[in-house]
Amino acid sequence: MNRFEEYNPITVAVIYLCILGISMFFINPALQILSFLGAVSYDAVRRGKKRRGGYLWYLTLFLILTFVNPLVSHNGVTVLFFLNNNAITLESIMFGANSGIMILAAILWLRSFSDITTSDRLLYLTGRLSPKISLILSMAIRYVPLFRKQAKKIEDGGKAIGIYTKDSIPGNIKSKLRVFSAMVTWALENGIITADSMSARGYGLKRRTSFSVFKINKEDVAVLLAVCLLFAGVMYAVLRGGLDFSFYPRVTTGKNAALYITGCISYGLLVLSPALLEIWSNIRWKYLISKI
Repeated sequence: MNRFEEYNPITVAVIYLCILGISMFFINPALQILSFLGAVSYDAVRRGKKRRGGYLWYLTLFLILTFVNPLVSHNGVTVLFFLNNNAITLESIMFGANSGIMILAAILWLRSFSDITTSDRLLYLTGRLSPKISLILSMAIRYVPLFRKQAKKIEDGGKAIGIYTKDSIPGNIKSKLRVFSAMVTWALENGIITADSMSARGYGLKRRTSFSVFKINKEDVAVLLAVCLLFAGVMYAVLRGGLDFSFYPRVTTGKNAALYITGCISYGLLVLSPALLEIWSNIRWKYLISKI
């Protein structure tokens, strides 16, 4: 009865790699739209009522990416109009919109991945490949919220004793610099304490064992098999030319409709899998609660 974020880190990482790998390396608009819809669906299911709206920034970024491309790229045979003697083509606008959707989908997927991937999960994924790199990454992720919390403490302390002011621009800059100076001192001191603590725990010794609470169970295996089958379906359609797409010089698509539909359905189920697993977990939980 795991929520999606509670599955084994390997299962979660494989799903994200499959989704992002297809979305970022194949330019078919159908795949990009499906990836974006899957990211929005999972974000809506996971956050629920905590996040209503908040997508205005993404819409602005999409419009910028869509209309900047035809200003710098004038490829394409369908000329809509001329701007400063430069042709604005339909193909360049479509390519910009496709790139915008791809970037927005990648941002949403990576944001959700960073939200559900804690430092211990990241350490579990990369620890056996490179313990030093995994440790640096996990510490970097951990220090972001710590820095914010500590900076807020220092700022509140300065306001309490009257040395933090926002009355004027020079005063505000001076107060910010005072907070920054205190943060640098705190970071250096905390780094020394962390290094001494790790040394005392035997980090870096040869044949040092590692412990992890994460185990791959039957549910993880079933999800991984389903994801691999869906990924194989998409790749089969790609390799057979069913998802071929080109914007320049004119828009052209693959000729095999059956492979196109197969690839889109497979990728659609793949991008919806995080949201579907989350919904299924909520349904099972409510059902068990009703039996009490």
